[in-house]
Amino acid sequence: MHSTLIVARMNLASKDHVADLFADFDAGDMPHLMGTRRRQLFAYRGLYFHLQDFDTDNGGESIERAKADPRFVRISQDLKPFIEAYDPVTWRSPKDAMAARFYSWEASG
Repeated sequence: MHSTLIVARMNLASKDHVADLFADFDAGDMPHLMGTRRRQLFAYRGLYFHLQDFDTDNGGESIERAKADPRFVRISQDLKPFIEAYDPVTWRSPKDAMAARFYSWEASG
């Protein structure tokens, strides 16, 4: 399994609306087409964390390929009033908001 973590800014008051947008998005076939196994959203002191788990190691590539799909474009537009780039100067795509993993551990067996 592969994970990506997107970091952005979000007003905590919008968390229910953001959750509803993703619930609608995830109810369709887009997660399956992207290879998404699990999505988790977190908020902490004005920050938004979007953890996505994929079946394969190409999660970031799957997101990049999905960017042209009208459903992906629509949810991206719908989220704009609620989610803003952590660093708007350098943000160009979701890839620019992905945290870099520098350590991983899993229990054996």
